[in-house]
Amino acid sequence: MRVLGIDPGYNIIGYGVVESNGNKVVDYGVITTPKSMSISRRLTTIYQATCELMESFSPDEVAFEELFFNTNNTTAIPVAEARGVLIVACKNYVDRLFEYTPLQIKQALTGNGRAEKKQVQFMVKNILGLNAIPKPDDAADALAVALCHIQTNSVISDNSI
Repeated sequence: MRVLGIDPGYNIIGYGVVESNGNKVVDYGVITTPKSMSISRRLTTIYQATCELMESFSPDEVAFEELFFNTNNTTAIPVAEARGVLIVACKNYVDRLFEYTPLQIKQALTGNGRAEKKQVQFMVKNILGLNAIPKPDDAADALAVALCHIQTNSVISDNSI
C-alpha cells in the first residue's frame, strides 16, 4: 500500500510518500506559496500541486495531520482553507482519507504522545532507514503522518474523513 502523508499549511505544505511494504520512502518535499500571491492564486496553486502529486505517485490512501492552533490564531482561517483544498484535491483521486492528531502521531512513532519534535524526526529517520533527518521540517512531519497511518490504520478505524 502506498500512503501520502500531508502536513497541511498555507505557506508551506509538507508531503511524504511511503510504501507500507518495508516502510520505503518514495518521495517527500513541500508545496510552497509565496506571500505575494493573492489568496485565490495560493489556493489554486495548492490544488494544482496536490493533483500533480496524486497523479505522479498514485497513493492508495492519504493521511493528514489534524489542524491544531495553540497561540497563532491569525493563520487559522487560511490554513483551514488550504486544508479544504487539499482534501478536495485528494478526494478526486482516492476515497480513503484519514486524519491524525499530533498526539496520535507522536504516540505511534515514539511511544510518547508528548514527545519533542526532534524525537519524532529521529524516529522518522530510523524507521525509514534514511541517512539524515528529512528537511525541511514540514516534509519530515508529513512522513511522520504517513508512518503513523501505516502503523495504526489497522487498529484505529475512526480516523477517516
